[in-house]
Amino acid sequence: MNEKSNVVLIGMPGCGKSTTGIILAKQLAFGFIDSDLLIELAQGSALEKILSGQGYKELRRIEEKILQELECRHHVIATGGSAVYSNKAMRHLAATGVIVYLETVFDDLKQRVGDMDQRGIARPDGHTFRDVYDERTPLYESHAEITINTRFKSQDQVAAEIAAILAGLKG
Repeated sequence: MNEKSNVVLIGMPGCGKSTTGIILAKQLAFGFIDSDLLIELAQGSALEKILSGQGYKELRRIEEKILQELECRHHVIATGGSAVYSNKAMRHLAATGVIVYLETVFDDLKQRVGDMDQRGIARPDGHTFRDVYDERTPLYESHAEITINTRFKSQDQVAAEIAAILAGLKG
């Protein structure tokens, strides 16, 4: 990984970025950062409240700012699902981290996410979860350096697969 000491997880809400990230951080003896939590701490409010009060474009602007200001090494970073809308933020993250896309099929995500409004998913009014999935999937694919298909795998298995790929990159 050389200068890229971080691991940046991207993917749809419900794909397991946060849980997999914590497991992976323990395996690698890295720190762990959840960018959604950083947003909530900075704003003093839950994502859902930011969305309902300020709108999805403002949430994306806040997310972009926080991600661009992130300076760390040897961390696993679980990004918010909408991080890929910001090329500036993704370039910043890619400069110090390997971008890993947790690819998850729509049906699995829909089952895990449940009520989209309670998850704080940044999207235009009227967009269904399917619309969000179809819009974001090409963005995840374009930013990914590594893609891990999560179908039929536990988060422990996904983390172990990422760790094995990263070990291969070092060698």
